[in-house]
Parts: sequence; structure tokens; C-alpha cells
Amino acid sequence: MQIDAHQHFWRYNPVDYDWMTDEMQVLRRDHLPADLKPLLDAAGFDGSIVVQARRTIAETEWLLQLADAYPFVFGVVGWVDFESDQLDEQLERFSSHPKLKGVREVVQDLPVDYAASDTHVRGVGQLSRYGLTYDLLVKPPQLPAAIELVRQLPDQPFVLDHLGKPYIARKELSPWQDDLRELAKSPNVFCKLSGMVTEAQWRRWQPEDFHPYLEIVLEAFGPDRCMVGSDWPVCTLSGAYAEVIAIVRDYISRLSSSEQTAILGGTCQRFYRVDAAQTG
Repeated sequence: MQIDAHQHFWRYNPVDYDWMTDEMQVLRRDHLPADLKPLLDAAGFDGSIVVQARRTIAETEWLLQLADAYPFVFGVVGWVDFESDQLDEQLERFSSHPKLKGVREVVQDLPVDYAASDTHVRGVGQLSRYGLTYDLLVKPPQLPAAIELVRQLPDQPFVLDHLGKPYIARKELSPWQDDLRELAKSPNVFCKLSGMVTEAQWRRWQPEDFHPYLEIVLEAFGPDRCMVGSDWPVCTLSGAYAEVIAIVRDYISRLSSSEQTAILGGTCQRFYRVDAAQTG
């Protein structure tokens, strides 16, 4: 089974998606399952994991409704309010849905040390008893706090989104590479090979620009803890869906067939507990 481990859906409006600037005009429209399905089919993917794009309970509910309606949406990574005194109720309600696989907070937009804050650690610490994973969305300066977070919660499954968003456009490796290797020492942390083209120079990148970053990540995590993701439709700011997937597919072609199988779907299926019987 091959799975796109990271994509988004939305019905566009300028209020909820005010982060979409004028240079992001391509994103300012609806992006829905019917738009994604032909892209998945052309790339040979059996399905996908949809990830939250807004910090609202309403979006989590909507994504679960879409997952119910479209069998190729194998799982949802939603949002819950870690600041709320109703967090337990939210987790209990959403975790009863078989396609709610995990949650994510938009840590990249929060203070540099937020990942290791008491509120965040306490909230993420409740996920494992509901069988939920946690997507780490951080920028390089936030990796040290992420390292502290995962060390405090060794039984919680984590996945690092977008390689930790290294500064590819500036061709910077340090200190990102040292922090990433330290994070990878925690065996409960996985990594998504996603989100690279939007960290490069938009539409001016070459596949070779990503090779140093992919080499570091694969050496640190190994194929059994890496999974490919498109970050569609955000990726379209800098490259077409097929081009984005080809970056990873072409790079890992040097690996064994079993390692490629892991990156292209096996790791994702295991991490997000995708039941083949439920995928339709």
C-alpha cells in the first residue's frame, strides 16, 4: 500500500485563511477530495492522510466527515485545544472515530520554547491513552524544545513534519542537522519527507537541492521511520504534485525495495495504524 502521508483540504475564505498572502494566489480557492484523487491515482498512491490547516474544532469535525465520505482518505490528523479545560472531552469524543489518527498544534507560529511548555507537554501527554499520534510542526529554532518534549514523553508516538523545515533556500544545514540527529535518537519519533519545495526558492529549485537534507534525515531516522508526503496543496506554490513526489521517489530509488516500500507507505500505515480493511 502506498500512502501520501501529508496533505490538506479547505474551503477557502479570506478570514480563516488570512495567512495566504497575495503571492499565494494559487491556494486561494477550494481544495477538496475530488481535486486530490486524480493526483493520487496518477502518482500510484492508494490513499492519503489529511492534516489540519486551521486551529479549530470545527475543522477537525469537517475533516472526519470528509474521511467518512471518501474511503481514500485513510486518516485525519486534527486539532484540539490544549489550552482548554475541555481537552479530555474533546479527545474522548474525537478518538472514538476510527479515522482520527492523531492531532497537531501549529507550533511553528508559537513562541520558540512553546513545544516544551508545561501546557503543551501536559496536553500532548494525554494523547497516548487515547491511541493518538502527534505531528510536530516546528521550525529549526524550535527543535531544541521539541527534543525536550519528546524526551519527557517516551511512550508518545511523534512524527516530525517537513523535516523540521530546514532553510533550504539558504542552503543551510547547521544547526538544523545536529538538532535533527538529536531528535532522531528518540525511537518514538518519525519523520515526514514532505514540505521541502516551499522551503526552497519557489519554482527555481533543482532536485539536487534537497539531496543533502534527505541524506541527513534518512541516515538519522532510517527508512522504517520515514514517510513520504506531498503537503498538497501548499506544495503547489513551488511545484506540481508529481514533481514533489518525484523528488523523494527518485532519491530513494538507490535504496532496497523493502526500504522504498517503507517510505512510500509502510511506515505511514504502521505509524497511523491504517487498517487495510477500512480503506475501502
